[in-house]
Amino acid sequence: MSVGITTYGVYIPRYRIKVEEIARVWGDDPEDIKKGLQVSEKSVPDRDEDTATIAVEAARNAMRRTNITGASIGAIYVGSESHPYAVKPTATIVAEAVQATPELMAADYEFACKAGTAALQTCLGLVAAGYISHGLAIGADTAQGAPGDALEYTAAAGAAAYVIGKEHVVAEVADTYSFTTDTFDFWRREGEQYPKHGGRFTGEPGYFKHVLAASKGLMNKTSTKPDDFDFAVFHQPNGKFPRKVASTLGFSYEQIKQGLVVKKLGNTYSGSSLIGLASVLDIAEPGNTIFLTSFGSGAGSDSFILRVTEEIDGLRGKAPTVADLLSAPVYLDYAVYAKHKNKIVM
Repeated sequence: MSVGITTYGVYIPRYRIKVEEIARVWGDDPEDIKKGLQVSEKSVPDRDEDTATIAVEAARNAMRRTNITGASIGAIYVGSESHPYAVKPTATIVAEAVQATPELMAADYEFACKAGTAALQTCLGLVAAGYISHGLAIGADTAQGAPGDALEYTAAAGAAAYVIGKEHVVAEVADTYSFTTDTFDFWRREGEQYPKHGGRFTGEPGYFKHVLAASKGLMNKTSTKPDDFDFAVFHQPNGKFPRKVASTLGFSYEQIKQGLVVKKLGNTYSGSSLIGLASVLDIAEPGNTIFLTSFGSGAGSDSFILRVTEEIDGLRGKAPTVADLLSAPVYLDYAVYAKHKNKIVM
């Protein structure tokens, strides 16, 4: 019996700030910023939203698409680099919200932007081994960027939740492969509000080395090539990096465009590649194949091959799609945005 995704859900806050508004405050050229990052706006959490609340909303949207109950979930793992508590798990909050049984494995994961796919791999292993019938993996972040830092243009908020099981699988996970090294490209010490980045280490020795190595490793392992896939999704710290890595690997823009949501969303860190995957699943047809590679600074990448089944049609229309959640945004000026992001403390 195949193991894979049985349902999924996404949550994106309705608030946005445009690149032009951030550039206005810091005196940057907005056209240069948009051209360089290929991002026009980003999501902003409401004042009462954090990683826990957006993870709960994504999980609830996943449950709305299925008859699976919270009581059948045997494990919940929440990947994020912005957990609201330093000592108290986000996963237990999600468990209560979806009415999961107390007989539950639960933990929070941290591995920069790939913590969500690490949670996905854990649930896949537990289900495949027969320890649990269903596992819930979530990637969620309310990403932080210091005022005036380049990260401020892209650091966004959003979450994606995936229930893994063996029955009524909508996307079978055919295989997975990871590539990990100790690369000092991005970090935040305990007690610091904002992360730092290692400049020249962010691109080539960070993102590109790991995404390329994991992607090539999985294709070599499975004797596949880019032409074998209908869709591809890569981690989206900006709009330029995933386009470049796709082209280097031999994927076309047509293969990546459905999952490339960063232009209107920004970088949701642990939710980034998983929200891109959800956007693909929103329109995928039975028989479609999907290639997915995440990236987390520090540094590592997880790659997956998924095959969409006929069960996908049963999820349609029961929860908001990524396109739905990106529609009808409410735009903020910088002052209100700063209040939402706790850059101004009252």
